[in-house]
Amino acid sequence: MTTRIARWLADRWVTGAALLVLGYLLLPVAVVAALSFNRPSSRLSYDFNEFTLDNWRNPCATSDMCDAVVRSVQIGFVATVVATVLGTLMAFALARHRFRGRSGINVLIFLPMATPELVMGTSLLALFVSAGVPQGFWTIVVAHVMFCVSFVVVTVKARLAGMDTRLEEAAMDLYASEWQTFRRITLPLALPGIVAAALLAFSLSFDDFIVTNFNAGTTVTFPMYVWGAAQRGIPPQVNVIGTAMFVVALLLVLASTLRGRRGRRAGLRPVRAGDASGRHPS
Repeated sequence: MTTRIARWLADRWVTGAALLVLGYLLLPVAVVAALSFNRPSSRLSYDFNEFTLDNWRNPCATSDMCDAVVRSVQIGFVATVVATVLGTLMAFALARHRFRGRSGINVLIFLPMATPELVMGTSLLALFVSAGVPQGFWTIVVAHVMFCVSFVVVTVKARLAGMDTRLEEAAMDLYASEWQTFRRITLPLALPGIVAAALLAFSLSFDDFIVTNFNAGTTVTFPMYVWGAAQRGIPPQVNVIGTAMFVVALLLVLASTLRGRRGRRAGLRPVRAGDASGRHPS
């Protein structure tokens, strides 16, 4: 009996450790979700006082907070689109072509990821001030694009490195043009990496505080609102926004996973005799 238990634990200790680490990572999210149903005893209290659904029924009880959320979503959307387009093009260039200075560009791509946000924020602030650019919505977008591009390039480049180029060569051998090969073979294979890079860029943009704080001017984003509200009491609706963002991200990941599984099952589906001969079975 003891040997059987020891063998069972030896076979599943990795899974158990992974579940413990996952639970540790999700513990703050669970606390935020629980506090979204809480009616605090005071604005400066974070203890669970009373269960309520009022926070979810009226998430925009504080109009300034909802304005900050909308502004963060707008900035994140614009920065994500620009960073994804530029980063994808750069990833294709670095992964598929050989040119002078390619190694140096690979090093420069990692600099925004390795540079402390405090240094990047102050550097951009000095640049905008010296150029006479007024700080606001578009300076935040430029700053977010700068550090999001690196993450997009790394993510898409990793996807391209794992692709089988023989599929593209086979399409060209079957008289497909370069555009047809890209549209029907390359792009569908690279699309999961591009989508993952876009989601990562949006989350980084929506969550950023340090770089945004240096280059925002009078523009207030959601992280800046939370930081300012912490001095006078964070409204419980902030937990509602955080929980909703987590749920939306989780649904997107689940939808992508289910779609990938359906695609793999369709690819592994056996071909019937009638399908192979081009006729329907009688």
